[in-house]
Amino acid sequence: MIARPPIIIIGMSRSGTNILSQMLEALGLFLGQKKDRNHEAIFFLELNIWLLAQCSGGLEHPASIRYLLEDKEARALFSDFIRYIMKTPKVVSFLGIGKYLRYGTPANLDIPWGWKDPRNTYTLPIWLDIFPDAKVIHIYRHGVDVVQSLRIRREKGLLRLKERHSWVKQFYWFYLMMKFLSTNRKFIDFRCASMEEGLSMWEEYVNEARAHVRKLGDRAIEVKYEDLLTEPNRILKNLGDFCKLQTRDTDIERVAKQIKRERAYAYIGNPELEAFAIQVAERLRAQGY
Repeated sequence: MIARPPIIIIGMSRSGTNILSQMLEALGLFLGQKKDRNHEAIFFLELNIWLLAQCSGGLEHPASIRYLLEDKEARALFSDFIRYIMKTPKVVSFLGIGKYLRYGTPANLDIPWGWKDPRNTYTLPIWLDIFPDAKVIHIYRHGVDVVQSLRIRREKGLLRLKERHSWVKQFYWFYLMMKFLSTNRKFIDFRCASMEEGLSMWEEYVNEARAHVRKLGDRAIEVKYEDLLTEPNRILKNLGDFCKLQTRDTDIERVAKQIKRERAYAYIGNPELEAFAIQVAERLRAQGY
């Protein structure tokens, strides 16, 4: 049994990490047994949230992780602690009982495996301490489409607290209290309420991810979301080779059918978003758009 290093998927929320991970999983990349609705392995998601919380950071303000990364003693101890956690029964949520009994820890997996989480973009140095041979996939998307998707998600979050029939509201709010307060889950992401703030967050994530890609050389690959939508077969073939998946053309063809091409440059046709894109055109060009 020869253990394989993981494939770590990075990139900002709403940039295509979800569809990318689903397609790679369909092609044979193991991404965990128990995942949330965003296709993120709960085991690694919780560890990333915990790492950021140690520095008072989170999904919208992850850069504070630098305080941990710059503290050599703490960084080494945190990495050792995570190695320990990956050998405990808690990891069953990722491996499943069968793989846990066989491998004991993800570090022993001899199959193509990995996980995705936007937070990986900032916690990656810790994971590279633990898995120094890991490979990285960075997926990025047009900034205005990312901002708009975040705004829509915010509105859906706020709907939870808006007016409902009075006889339902008290029961529904009790459900929300138990679901969100006890687990410290978030209703919404506030930073994305402003298009300007949303775009700034997009720039921060893309710049951070590309810094990792440059350092890793041939152990990292970038995927433009719009290219994935318009040329899925070519992109998936490249990714399959990168992840060392045993993919056939028929497999790629089957998986590529999940693509919804109309999501590429979805902001076009919306006057508000088109005007914003013109306003920030120079910033978009700096990131390849």
